[in-house]
Amino acid sequence: MALAVPGSAALSSAARAADADAAVNGGFESGLSPWTCTAGTTVTSPVHGGASALRATPEGSDNAQCAQTVNVRPNSQYTLAGYVRGSYVYLGASGTGTTDVSTWTQSAPDWQKLATTFTTGANTTKVTIYTHGWYGTGAYYADDISLTGPGGTTTQPPTVPTGLRTGTVTATSVALSWTPVSGATGYSVYRDGVKVQSASGTSATVSGLNPSTAYAFQVTATNDAGESARSATVTATTPARGDDGGSTELPAHALVGYLHASFANGSGYTRMADVPDSWDVIDLAFGEPTSVTSGDIRFNRCPASECPGVESDADFKAAIKAKQAAGKKVLISIGGQNGQVQLTTTAARDAFVSSVSKIIDQYGLDGLDIDFEGHSLSLNTGDTDFKNPTTPVIVNLISALKTLKAKYGTKFVLTMAPETFFVQNGYQFYGSGKWGGQDPRCGAYLPVIHALRDDLTLLHVQDYNSGPIMGLDNQYHSMGGADFHIAMTDMLLTGFPVAGDANNVFPPLRPDQVAIGMPASVNAGNGYVAPAEVTKTLDCLTKRTNCGSYPTHGTWPALRGLMTWSVNWDRFAGWEFQRTFDSYFG
Repeated sequence: MALAVPGSAALSSAARAADADAAVNGGFESGLSPWTCTAGTTVTSPVHGGASALRATPEGSDNAQCAQTVNVRPNSQYTLAGYVRGSYVYLGASGTGTTDVSTWTQSAPDWQKLATTFTTGANTTKVTIYTHGWYGTGAYYADDISLTGPGGTTTQPPTVPTGLRTGTVTATSVALSWTPVSGATGYSVYRDGVKVQSASGTSATVSGLNPSTAYAFQVTATNDAGESARSATVTATTPARGDDGGSTELPAHALVGYLHASFANGSGYTRMADVPDSWDVIDLAFGEPTSVTSGDIRFNRCPASECPGVESDADFKAAIKAKQAAGKKVLISIGGQNGQVQLTTTAARDAFVSSVSKIIDQYGLDGLDIDFEGHSLSLNTGDTDFKNPTTPVIVNLISALKTLKAKYGTKFVLTMAPETFFVQNGYQFYGSGKWGGQDPRCGAYLPVIHALRDDLTLLHVQDYNSGPIMGLDNQYHSMGGADFHIAMTDMLLTGFPVAGDANNVFPPLRPDQVAIGMPASVNAGNGYVAPAEVTKTLDCLTKRTNCGSYPTHGTWPALRGLMTWSVNWDRFAGWEFQRTFDSYFG
């Protein structure tokens, strides 16, 4: 967490008269509500005031954060204060619209007051306040947390949005963006005079459209007091199917799976020819570098000594051609858990392009999947704009992928499989932060995805092996049910402000570019969900039915489909994941 030194500013007498405590249940007298805690409970001793206090214990990769979202006024100063005890206890605020702040104590054997101040941005109406401990330092306590400043109640609807414009237009979707409106907490998008979806940020993609059709769009701004008048109209005409430059050869709903081609594990070896026809995209796992920074990627097939029954190279290549003749795509996946790839130099970039091309040509593959994990991608200090990255490993990867796309043409399939830490976690944190101190890998995939969004066939984030991630409802969501998949996917399809900055929004992806990554079975990884939860996830995102507590920001019937780790583990589990996909999409 970044440690910010709060500035001081005098409040006018009028502002002071309007000050109130915006925090709800800051003394934890009513249990944890409305706080969202990853590992907290209320106790009756020790307490600072009243009869209760918070006790939370960090464990493993969880810092035991408790947070709540409060209403605030734009362009207003607030003081966040509270009493804590324990080692390495933090108190902070995010989503301020200016500079997020935090303060902390290294050691507080008795109750110690923490306080910091911030000023909200011109469009900020909600702020998240939080407290947390530090990894492996034992339990901490917090009590009597307050946020003092002007009350956040709005008295009138926001003004009409301006600057509405179209972005990427495909045969079935139109991307829209507009200028932020002060005091707005959300926006509504209208198509031909009918409201079709809501948005929390200043962009949205309207999907489910017909090819070769003209549409008219407007947008309104909303807050607790109501809705503005509609904006000026913009129009867009969708092209004929196949004329939008995107991939037109995947089915409307696709099943993506990784095939263990270079290693053996408890799932057993599966021959390419034995992969069922339900699998539309088959990722060969994995191509790995000769060293972390070489950029020289090698794909070595699993030897017979490790994988009994492995086919010959000739049979393997023939099976690939048979899959392609049936309309399937076969890709080489680069990276994985053990394949760290850091393109720190232009020489490494060029070696990456050359070696990956060699693998694609040798096996006659359809494209490339980027599965960079661990420490492959991180952002240098000061690299804070995802739209204009400066970190060499980011810039060189973008350049390499654009070169490969240009070399192989429009039918080249490019997919990515980042972890949530590198994508959705960017809603809260980006890189090391403006003041340093954060994990520099936070959100590090965002500049790569953004730079390649016009070339990207599919993004399937790994919704597994993940810690709790904050969704657009400013609540933490954890693996184990449909709610996590719904919240994580909604973020990709709605877009989100990066590091809480409303003026720096990661735009939404088209729904046909998004598939949801899930483990195939309990053996495949943490975060497995039963078929009923998979169905609930798809119902909510594509039909807006069967939803849980998370409020989605739209309906996306064109959502491309599902990805799983892995084909082998699904076979081991009796093809449960495949059958769930087939029964849902037919």
